[in-house]
Parts: sequence; C-alpha cells; structure tokens
Amino acid sequence: QVQLVESGGGLVQAGGSLRLSCVASGRTFRSRSMGWFRQAPGKEREFVAVVSPSGLSTDYGESVKGRFTISRDNAQNTVFLQMNSLKPEDTAVYYCALSPVSPGPRTAASYTTWGQGTQVTVSS
Repeated sequence: QVQLVESGGGLVQAGGSLRLSCVASGRTFRSRSMGWFRQAPGKEREFVAVVSPSGLSTDYGESVKGRFTISRDNAQNTVFLQMNSLKPEDTAVYYCALSPVSPGPRTAASYTTWGQGTQVTVSS
C-alpha cells in the first residue's frame, strides 16, 4: 500500500514562492504518474499539475501555467511543486496523488492514492 506525505506548505506574501514536496512509500512510485491538486474552502478540487513516470512529460492547469513547475526524483520517491509568483487565489490545501494512468490525467477520479494535504496561504 503506497502512502503519500506532503510537506512545505505555509504562509507567504503575494509574489513569493514555496516548494511543496511529496514523499511516497512503496516500490511503485517510479512507474506511476504523480499529480498535484488543490482545494479551497467551498470550492471543488482543482487540477494543478501532473508529471509522467519518467519525469519527461508534464501538464499544468491554466491558472498556474508559467508560475508553477512540477518535477520528480524517482531515486528519492519524491515529487515536487515549485510555486512562484504566488497570488491570494492560490490559497488552498494542496494534495499530491498517484495515478496508474499515463500520460498523467487531469481528472481526480483517475488517481488512486492521495496524501493528507498541506495548507498554502497567500496573503495580499
């Protein structure tokens, strides 16, 4: 059973940066697509980014394209989300998730394992 643990969230001013990490247990990590989603209070869960098992292919949600970068280190079973030029509307709980589908899907239903989430708050 794979488990995912996120870290790196916090409070940052608008225009600042944060780097989220997600460490996976188990041996299936390197053969799975890894995605990041976020959910703000009162809103549906939103696709943020996904990276292919090899790390060579990525996809981003329109609201974060050009500001966020997803990457992975298969030797460390870790996926990262570098978030730059943060805006107050980026405030949400951020979740990493694992999917057996490749190329990485944008739909939450395609992901089989989720982390517990990490809070990101961007102040104006």
